[in-house]
Amino acid sequence: MNRLSFLAVISALAFAAPTAAAVPFSVSATIGGVPFDARGGNVTIVNYWATWCAPCRVEMPVLDAYYRKHHKQGLSMLAVSIDEGVSARKLQQVTAKFAFPVARVEDVKVARRDIPRALPVTRVYDSSGRLVFATKGDGRSIVDMATLERVVTPLLH
Repeated sequence: MNRLSFLAVISALAFAAPTAAAVPFSVSATIGGVPFDARGGNVTIVNYWATWCAPCRVEMPVLDAYYRKHHKQGLSMLAVSIDEGVSARKLQQVTAKFAFPVARVEDVKVARRDIPRALPVTRVYDSSGRLVFATKGDGRSIVDMATLERVVTPLLH
């Protein structure tokens, strides 16, 4: 490749429109039949939880309140239940009051290494699909409204 061709390729790459990275999972079905598309270009909150997790039960209403307040500003949210042996019907009963969609982990295509071992875990992806925030999943690092406002709100449109 001659020098002029090389410079043309480099210039084209430098000025190419950035491509959006995808949130690293896809959803085949949510428990209430609510559609969820992680590729929508929205800021996305993904919360891993379980019905037996006491810190999760503290965090979920906070996430719901934040979602209700900001979903029209380009916010998507999905709660992923890692419960084993709990029916979709039971999960739907437990989460009926929440505005965001809920899916069972077996209905989410995600790398096994990305499924947390301790709960709750909340991950925030910016509109390009880049992970920008995550809690530790140690039972003590639950998300509160102040954290959501500080971390997520500046990312919204």
